[in-house]
Amino acid sequence: MFDWLKSKTFPPKTQPPEPAPAPPPEPATPEVTVSPEPPVPALTGLDDSAQPTWRERLRAGLAKTRHAIGLTKLFAKLDEAALEDLETSLLSADAGLPATTALLDDLRARWKRQGGEHGPQPARTLLKDALADLLRPLEAPLVIDRRRPFVIMLIGVNGAGKTTSIGKLARWLQARNLSVLLAAGDTFRAAAREQLQAWGERNNVTVVAQDGGDPAAVIFDAVQAAKSRGIDVVLADTAGRLPTQLHLMDELRKIKRVIDKADPGAPHEVLLVLDGNTGQNALAQLQAFDAALGVTGLVLTKLDGTAKGGVVAAIAKTRPVPLRFIGVGEGVDDLRPFAAAEFAGALLDE
Repeated sequence: MFDWLKSKTFPPKTQPPEPAPAPPPEPATPEVTVSPEPPVPALTGLDDSAQPTWRERLRAGLAKTRHAIGLTKLFAKLDEAALEDLETSLLSADAGLPATTALLDDLRARWKRQGGEHGPQPARTLLKDALADLLRPLEAPLVIDRRRPFVIMLIGVNGAGKTTSIGKLARWLQARNLSVLLAAGDTFRAAAREQLQAWGERNNVTVVAQDGGDPAAVIFDAVQAAKSRGIDVVLADTAGRLPTQLHLMDELRKIKRVIDKADPGAPHEVLLVLDGNTGQNALAQLQAFDAALGVTGLVLTKLDGTAKGGVVAAIAKTRPVPLRFIGVGEGVDDLRPFAAAEFAGALLDE
């Protein structure tokens, strides 16, 4: 299992130049893919001054959901007819009945407390505040503590966007001055390793991979490599699977046990990647994966391509597992931490 690691030659520490005119020998060719491009510059944070800003991208990404909610029907007088229209719109956006009922009840109470249409706040603002409060339990950013390497295991169904999310998450971590190593644990899907290696080259990040083989062994080797190289974070990819594929769910449990053997206490985060297009089915996926592995956080992708963004409210009301990141675009910076007020504002502001 460790043959590739034992045989690997790492570059020596930089020494003062020798007076001899002969150039130093070329370093040994690494066995894992590393981008030839220069490293991403160390950043103290993401640059929101660039155009378009994150808020603009978020609002554009939620346009389909905003259209599905149809806030043009939310007029100044919040009567029962308007509330019925809003109920239908929220349900069509896959907010689900429990979250929809809670939002409408809260909206009625806020409207009544301020004295109805004579109060200072329009109905839209009251709904935005009610939605932000409902989503607040999901607002728990990812924290990389002092454990090194900090191991993050990503799981989910086929096509949810795990590998792409890993590439974007690697860039986000680099922007916080953290070194990253990727583990190509999806040894099942054709070209999965190549896709992850492409992200590794794009971010100048090492990728540990094998031709086929046991995914648990690949991730075990990656954790050991991260230890030897002083890497801060390991992002472990896994093959997509349905919760009904019991033998594949057992494989995930095995991977988690093997990671714990490589580094007791790891993985430190188990992130479930959910496709925003699945709507209410995301809740069933969350329940199944959580029962099997103990999900610590969520990554919700493809919100820019769906009218079912109301599922965020459904998750908050029914199973409020921390929503670590949301994705609203194809760009490398289009995966950001979830913020309840920011999300509600982008969805409901005019």
